This record gives sequence, structure tokens and C-alpha cells, in this order.
Amino acid sequence: MNELEIEQRAQKAQELFKQGYNCSQAVFASCADIYGLTDEQLALRLSASFGGGMGRMRLVCGAVSGMFMLAGLQNGSSTPHDSEGKMANYAYVQDLAGQFKGKYGSLICGELLGLAKPHQSLSQGEGFSPKPEERTPQYYEKRPCSEMVAEAVRMFLRSASQKE
Repeated sequence: MNELEIEQRAQKAQELFKQGYNCSQAVFASCADIYGLTDEQLALRLSASFGGGMGRMRLVCGAVSGMFMLAGLQNGSSTPHDSEGKMANYAYVQDLAGQFKGKYGSLICGELLGLAKPHQSLSQGEGFSPKPEERTPQYYEKRPCSEMVAEAVRMFLRSASQKE
């Protein structure tokens, strides 16, 4: 895939995010068709639960989760005892995680948004609300998510292109 195609997919992810889809949906749905998942509604439903750091719990960033779901489509094993295939996919996911963390400093939604300290966890009673925030111009101004979904797509597609 050439850089123009990669950038078009990254822009599609940003557009999906700005339409109101969560970060995981934006990343996954912008590329799932490459792997034969051409039903965009199915792609959006499959990735819906990972937004907001997994159900808005501010855990693993949804853009990262979307990228990992794509890694499974690209390189995942569908055989239960395929140790080598699993190992190759896990190595791929770890490489993508390292790229993202290297650029942004974390894989954790709450940390990326400045909402949680690295030592905080769900068990410490943060009481995350499942209610999504209203998407206003102020929402988009204060969040790095739009750029992160685009960059997750770029990272994934460049990495996938190298594997071909």
C-alpha cells in the first residue's frame, strides 16, 4: 500500500471519529475492508465495545485496540493449537504497541487523556461513567484522539505493508 492510500485511510479514520464513532471503531472500520470485512456496519459493531479505553473505563486506548483487531485480521491464527502462529501474532501486536507507546508515551486511554495516573486502576474506585461525552467543538479541541486514530491507522498499514 502506498503512502497516498495510507493517508486516505488515516483521514477516513479521522472522519469516522468526527462523525461520532469511537476511536476503536474509527481505526478498525477504516481498514477492515482490506481483509474482506466489507460490511461496515458489522465492522463498527465488532469494534464498538473498545472505545473510551474499553467501555469507557479508560484502560487500553481504543485506537490501539482497533489496531490490534486489524493485526488479527492481517496475521491472526485461526487454528487452536498453532503456537507459532499465535507467537507471530503476539509479536506483531507487541511491535505495534511499542510503536504507539514510543510516540505517545502510553497505551492507556486515561493516561493519554490526562485523566488517570499510571498507578491508578479500576479497582481503586474511579467510578467511570458509561455515558459518552457530547461531541462538541470543545470536545475535539481538548482531545488528541483524532490524531491518534489517524496515526494508529498509519502505523498499522505501514507495518502491514512491510509484512507483505
